[in-house]
Amino acid sequence: MDLDRVDRKLLNAVQRDNRLTTAELGELAGLSATACQRRLKRLRDDGVIEADVAIVSPQAVGRPMLMLASISLERERVDIIDRFKQAVRRTPEIMSAYYVTGEADFVLMISVRDMAEYEAFTRRFFHESDIKAVKTMVVMDRIKASLALPIEE
Repeated sequence: MDLDRVDRKLLNAVQRDNRLTTAELGELAGLSATACQRRLKRLRDDGVIEADVAIVSPQAVGRPMLMLASISLERERVDIIDRFKQAVRRTPEIMSAYYVTGEADFVLMISVRDMAEYEAFTRRFFHESDIKAVKTMVVMDRIKASLALPIEE
């Protein structure tokens, strides 16, 4: 999809604050509120805007620990990879997951309340025959939490 300067301006604005009204967005982009609303609808319908989400404080909801885990599968077979991807999608503790190149096959971002919950999670999720190795890193401090992409206007 070709995005013009106005689309890019709107995308940058809603990535920073998706609670802006269409009137406020229109003012930023030089459009009427109605024209802005039509553009946003088109961007959502075309899949450019995939979701409108909130970044929630992990501490506020009792999930202060974040783990990054690199996963190596036993074999690189399509059925094993697909089965693992399906398991990841079904698991609410996994906030983000990436199928990657390099030493590992997947990198996961996992939210837990404490180490006891992470241990229970590992026993439930990682102890299946298709997983060869798991390396876990405990996040000491969340420096930046964003899904914003750099979009040139």
